[in-house]
Amino acid sequence: MRIWLDGTLRDADDAKVSVLDHGLTVGDGVFETLKAREGTLFALTRHLDRLTRSARGLGLPDPDLDEVRRACAAVLEANPVPLGRLRITYTGGLSPLGSDRGETGPTLVVALGGTTRRPDTTAAITVPWVRNERSALTGLKTTSYAENVVALARAHAAGASEALFANTVGHLCEGTGSNVFVVLDGELHTPPVASGCLAGITRALVVEWTGAKETELPFDVLERAEEVFLTSTLRDVQAAHRIDGRGLAAAPGPLTAKAMRVFDERAASDIDP
Repeated sequence: MRIWLDGTLRDADDAKVSVLDHGLTVGDGVFETLKAREGTLFALTRHLDRLTRSARGLGLPDPDLDEVRRACAAVLEANPVPLGRLRITYTGGLSPLGSDRGETGPTLVVALGGTTRRPDTTAAITVPWVRNERSALTGLKTTSYAENVVALARAHAAGASEALFANTVGHLCEGTGSNVFVVLDGELHTPPVASGCLAGITRALVVEWTGAKETELPFDVLERAEEVFLTSTLRDVQAAHRIDGRGLAAAPGPLTAKAMRVFDERAASDIDP
């Protein structure tokens, strides 16, 4: 594997970040994950826009998007894979121990790994922990990901691929790395960004392309929704066939199947929507 680190491609064994990098010591960083198919990235412009928004939200300097684009192109060329997960990580850089940032400037890492297409359906669980919709990090895609690690481990232990959170007022929010959509009375809904969920790229495209409604939903909607599906960069649109102990035997249901088809067709016709 060849990795871009601070201006140059390096072999994986030589791509080393200081143990004093703020992204490591306190999770002071932001990132984006993009789908790469045959050397082409999907929705790159939207991802770079969100990278900038997240950096600004943390008070980091705006990333040099020309450099980021060069880094992505170099990594894609150096690591040809049919289907890949490209990760852009942008951190506070070399800093003193503690929360104060140093003055050396941010660290930029771009790496690519191979992946496989997800199954059409999956299982998810709910977890007792909540998203804080009033947090300083709300809506930012940051490297402070430990609570997602804990929740996802619980999901895996239960034979599921995702864990779903409520927010502090008991509304449905999101998964550890996905947004969630539900069908109620034949209509498609997803929690609004005000719920504390990440403004997912795939989420936004599904809302735009299907007309899904952004609706405040009680967490227990998962116990009665006719259909449930998850969206993310690598899931695209993925039906849920089980939530906790409740099976959704018909998954993917008709609205989910339509969303899957529409997303696949629109994404194939426009690589940077």
